[in-house]
Amino acid sequence: MASTPAVERVSECLIKPQRESNQVCHLTPWDIAMLSAHYIQKGLLFKKPTPLVNEQGFMKNLLEKLKHSLSLTLFHFYPLSGRLVTHKTQHPPFYAVFVDCTNSDGARFIHATLDMAISDIFSPTDVPPIVHSLFDHHKAVNHDGHTIPLLSIQVTELVDGVFIGCSMNHVIADGTSYWNFFNSWSQIFQAQDHGISVPIISHPPIHKRWFPEGCDPLINLPFKHHDEFISRFEAPSLRERIFHFSAESIAKLKAKANSESNTTKISSFQALSALVWRCITRARRLPYNQRTSCKFSTNNRTRMEPPLAQEYFGNSIHTLCAGTATAGELLENDLGWAAWKLHVAVANHNGEAVLQSLKEWLECPLIYQLGLYFDPYCVMMGSSPRFNMYGNEFGMGKAIAVRSGYANKFDGKVTSYPGHEGGGSVDLEVCLSPCIMTALESYQEFINAVSVSNPL
Repeated sequence: MASTPAVERVSECLIKPQRESNQVCHLTPWDIAMLSAHYIQKGLLFKKPTPLVNEQGFMKNLLEKLKHSLSLTLFHFYPLSGRLVTHKTQHPPFYAVFVDCTNSDGARFIHATLDMAISDIFSPTDVPPIVHSLFDHHKAVNHDGHTIPLLSIQVTELVDGVFIGCSMNHVIADGTSYWNFFNSWSQIFQAQDHGISVPIISHPPIHKRWFPEGCDPLINLPFKHHDEFISRFEAPSLRERIFHFSAESIAKLKAKANSESNTTKISSFQALSALVWRCITRARRLPYNQRTSCKFSTNNRTRMEPPLAQEYFGNSIHTLCAGTATAGELLENDLGWAAWKLHVAVANHNGEAVLQSLKEWLECPLIYQLGLYFDPYCVMMGSSPRFNMYGNEFGMGKAIAVRSGYANKFDGKVTSYPGHEGGGSVDLEVCLSPCIMTALESYQEFINAVSVSNPL
């Protein structure tokens, strides 16, 4: 049996901002809570242009443009070129973590090759394990940003395609900030092709961190050493699969959920999440009285009073326990019952609730531990189909797929992407233990809602 080809690194270098920033970036409770989580790892798969007359010339030109545009982008997103620093004293006891951009080394840029085709990445039923190798910082936790780059770009050349994988420290940014960086990089890259020497980006990041009233920007943590709050979570054996839901299929789910709850308030995503929660719970064959939950990673920007701008660069997210029920309750009731529970939780997550959670955090700082924070009976909905993922172009046209690395995955993690065709379609990357995934694939309630998508 032939062995699976391996990713081979051709070269790597460090990219500094076009103009360096000698600034210090303080971290908020939202940021600090992420110290033990993994880096964000998301990437885009592109087809090589055809016909391609000069393979080596194409890649050389692409890499040079990517490096130059990345340097220009880092000027706007300067915290990504820094490193984490811990400042601590014994008398008086003080322990604080922040980002230092002074004389920073910059972001890492890797050129790699993989002797596989796009179809080897895109076409298998399950996402193949080799995809994890398309990202740098494999299994790194955010605290490692003290010694490794906060941003690493890996450009992997396939036989007929190119994968651009980005690993970004989750202490520095959440998904909204991550995709604003990616969108801005794409915009600057495209401006080069039009001869624009000083590109202007549409959504410049806002770097002034938001702190609760009365909170010192240099937060004193109740620790003496990072071993007290850092753990390295190892995911169990998982199957990862992408399920596509067309706009029409989601519209039917939304109409069904609202009809069953006698309302019009349930959103498309709440209806879809309710379906996933119910079907994964059924696949797990939980005891009747076993409690299960559905959690959302919610963006707090619009919930604040006054709201934070979408360009706010940093973390402004909260893990919301949107629905809890026993397995029996969840499966005996209909889709609308589950979706309504999710809707009510989201509607009640307002600015007052956000401030209360921050107050509780400051009284007892909590660093999320992946192995402890998510119980084995929950479904966690992460990312968002509203992020502009397919609007990123780097001289190869529209990407054909979004994929993610090893980071922050566990049994029950569901990551949301926009569907390739747009229009309200959604792709869900579902991570489950192999036996649970097999059971999920056998449930008609779930499979009937899944659509076919083939951008190849």
